[in-house]
Amino acid sequence: MNRFARTLLVCGAALSVAACGTVSSLLPFSLGRSPDAGPVASQGERLSVLEFDQAMVPSPALAGRDFFIPGPQAAVSWPMPGGNAENAVEHVIAGADFTIAWRRNIGAGSARTRQVMSPAVAENGRIFALDAEHTVSALDAQSGSVIWRASVKPEGREGGGFGGGVALSGGKVFVSSGYRTMTAFDQTSGAMLWQTPVDVPIHGAPTVAGSRVYVVDLDNQVIAFDVNTGSVEWSYRGIVEPARIMRASSPAITGDTVIAPMSSGEVFAFRATTGQPVWQEELSRTTRTSALSEIRDVAGRPVISRGFVYAASHSGVLASMDVRTGEARWQVPVAAVNAPLPVGDVVYIVSKAGELSVLNRETGQVYWTKDLNEGRVRQEGGFFGFFDRTVRPSWSGPLLASNRLVLTNSDGELVGLNPKTGEVISTLNLGAASYVAPTAFNGAILVVTDRGEVISVR
Repeated sequence: MNRFARTLLVCGAALSVAACGTVSSLLPFSLGRSPDAGPVASQGERLSVLEFDQAMVPSPALAGRDFFIPGPQAAVSWPMPGGNAENAVEHVIAGADFTIAWRRNIGAGSARTRQVMSPAVAENGRIFALDAEHTVSALDAQSGSVIWRASVKPEGREGGGFGGGVALSGGKVFVSSGYRTMTAFDQTSGAMLWQTPVDVPIHGAPTVAGSRVYVVDLDNQVIAFDVNTGSVEWSYRGIVEPARIMRASSPAITGDTVIAPMSSGEVFAFRATTGQPVWQEELSRTTRTSALSEIRDVAGRPVISRGFVYAASHSGVLASMDVRTGEARWQVPVAAVNAPLPVGDVVYIVSKAGELSVLNRETGQVYWTKDLNEGRVRQEGGFFGFFDRTVRPSWSGPLLASNRLVLTNSDGELVGLNPKTGEVISTLNLGAASYVAPTAFNGAILVVTDRGEVISVR
C-alpha cells in the first residue's frame, strides 16, 4: 500500500462515487455524457485515472530551450526541515561520490501505529533525527556515533503519536510531537529545557525564526511558541479537516510573514509577531475521476523564493503566489505531496503518480516531464492470478546536490538524475524504503529510512 494512501481518516465510502459514471455509460447515443468528458474505457481496457486531470504537457514554446541552474554551494548547516526558514535551498555540495559513508539506527521504525516522518536536521557538527516513537537522537556528523538520545513520548503510552519533527536554533533542539507537546532540548547535553502541553496533537514539523517557533497542529491551528520559555504567544485555528496525508509539513517564514500549509487545501499568510491573517489561498479542486482528490492536504512544505510562495496540494494544484498579497502568478494541475523545488529559472515538482516535471519559474509552462515509475510498476499480493494489486513506488524530494537531482523512493533507493534532462545517472541501494525527502550537511546527503535509520551518503 502506497504511503501516500495512508491517511488518518480513510473515507472508503467516497470511492463508490466513481461508480456513478456507469449510469451515463448505459445511456444510448452518449446521452448524459459531457462532450469534453475525455476517453472511455472499452470492455477489458484500463485507463489511468491519474492521467485524466493531472496531465502536465510540455510547452511547444519551450521546446529545445535551455534553462539556468546555479552552481552548488556548501551546506554548512541544515537547521530546519526545509533547510532554512524559507524552506528554500537551491543547490548544495553533497554526495559527490554517491556512496554510503555510514548508517545508524535511531530507534523505532514505521509500523501500523507509528510512522517515520521527519527529515534529519544538522548544525555544529551534529545531526538530529526523530524516530517513529518520538525519540530524538544527536549523532556525530562524521562517524554517526550517538552522542545523546531523549524521548518526548509519555511514559506508558503505546503507539499513536503520528507527526511532528525537529528544528534547530540558538543552541536548542525543538521537537514537535503527535503526543500533544512542544519540547526544547539543549543541543550539547540533551537536557530538556522546557516542554509545553497543547490540546491537539502537533502533526507538522517546526520552523524557527527570531524568538518564535511555529507549528501547525492536527486541527489546522497555527501556534507560535516563545523559544526561551515555551509559552504560547499566539494561535490561529483554521478549518478542521481530518483527512490528511502522512507527511509532516512545516511553515515557511520570511521577515514578518509566516506561510502555513493546511490539510483543508488552504495556504495562509500571518503576521509573525501578532498572528493576524494577511491572506489565504485555496489550492484544491475536485476531479470527476478521483475520489482521493477530496483529500486536499497541502502535505509538502510551502517554499518562499524571490518574493513568491510555491505550494502544491494533494487534490491537484501547484501554484506560484505573491508572498505579500497571495495573488497567484500561475497555477498548474499537478497533485503532489512533496515540496516544490525552485532553482534558478525553473521549479521542480514530483507528482503523487511519480512524475517529475520542470516548470518555468515565471510562467508555469512545462519544459519536460519524466515518469520516474516507468518500468517499475508491478503486481503483487495475488493468489493464483487473482486479487493482486498494482504497486507504484512512492518518491520523496527532490534535493539538488552536486549537479544531481536526488530523490528517495519506497523501493529503497536513492536516485540521482540529470537536472537538465531527467536522465538517471546514479542509483544507490539504501536497503530500506524512505518516504522522507533527503537533506544535506557538510558534503553529505542525509537520508532517514522507514526502518528508523539515518544514512550518510558521501
